[in-house]
Amino acid sequence: MTIVRIACILFTVLPSLTAAAKADDLLIWSPAKLSERSYKATMGFRLPAEWETSAGADIALAATKGGAPLPDSEQAMLWGRIIRTNVTPAGQSQRGVKVSVDTLRGSGALTLSRSRSWILSDSLDMQSSRSVSVGYDPIDARQASVTASQALKLIHPWTGTALSAGAGLSNASGDFSSSVAVSQTILPNLNLDASMNNPFSEDEAGSVNLRYRLNW
Repeated sequence: MTIVRIACILFTVLPSLTAAAKADDLLIWSPAKLSERSYKATMGFRLPAEWETSAGADIALAATKGGAPLPDSEQAMLWGRIIRTNVTPAGQSQRGVKVSVDTLRGSGALTLSRSRSWILSDSLDMQSSRSVSVGYDPIDARQASVTASQALKLIHPWTGTALSAGAGLSNASGDFSSSVAVSQTILPNLNLDASMNNPFSEDEAGSVNLRYRLNW
């Protein structure tokens, strides 16, 4: 009876494993040269399913002209993600969990996130996102921290105009942060962005950027 049960389980599981093995994007491999003497690589795997699961590591290193590693430039970050996406004719929603561990410094974080986008009217789309992150850093005086953030974006798809606002709160410092921004598409690959952080406060700061994106 035990052998029969094992055989039934194998015949049930093998088709799904075979289908997963045939996927083209199971492996994650993304090396990059950040500068003349600094490099970074992201490696891992991805399992396509209702809850898409991925895990891997980020490795980075920078060196001097003589080839010696720069102090504190090494990075060895382990990470894992579980994401579920629901798509309907009226919009899309996504829920996810992310874990990251810095193996060199002993810090880590667990983040729960949720986002949603939907059609608000004939000419406007809306996006919302929320996240809660629990972090641990053995070097900080307050080793454990909790940070919550929320953001809203209003998009006019016909003109490429987007207005966004966000806010965040951290129990480690007790600081409340906020931001407002506007983005305008000038050309298909050219965007104009303007943002203001912590408006109406002493830490108010703004920026204007012109971005050009080129894919090849």
